[in-house]
Amino acid sequence: MPNKFERTLVILKPDAIHRGITGEILDRFEQKGIKPVGMKMVKLSDLILDKHYAQHRGKHFFEPTKKYMKMLPVVLVVLEGLDIVKVVRTMCGPTDGRNAPPGTIRGDYSAGISRNIIHSSEDGEAADREIKLYFKSTEIFGYDKLDADFYYDVERGE
Repeated sequence: MPNKFERTLVILKPDAIHRGITGEILDRFEQKGIKPVGMKMVKLSDLILDKHYAQHRGKHFFEPTKKYMKMLPVVLVVLEGLDIVKVVRTMCGPTDGRNAPPGTIRGDYSAGISRNIIHSSEDGEAADREIKLYFKSTEIFGYDKLDADFYYDVERGE
């Protein structure tokens, strides 16, 4: 893995599961050339949600968000690529689906702020923390993507 490659966490939320669009969303990342290196479906607990959303404790949306995230299982995905945090957040679009441009995941699938289909790590530090929260090191896989040269100029880091 070249040094400039990073990893980020994506959570396909209960509304994505319920609507049957997890495959479509994952396909968008793979079509972009982004490599999934870890994936699983889980039912989230209060304990893990308290850790994940710790910065929002005490805010008016904290408990409703936890309730929503426990409605159905979620799909957790670790993605790897060049400047991956920025790329994935751009692909997801703004948090409020009403303000997300068409062509973004939230712009195409979300109509609000609280039911917004997908979570993506905010920055590299959050990505590292979130990946460790949800995945053991043995659940993340390194492998060569044979067509990487058609997505990245790896030698130039572009």
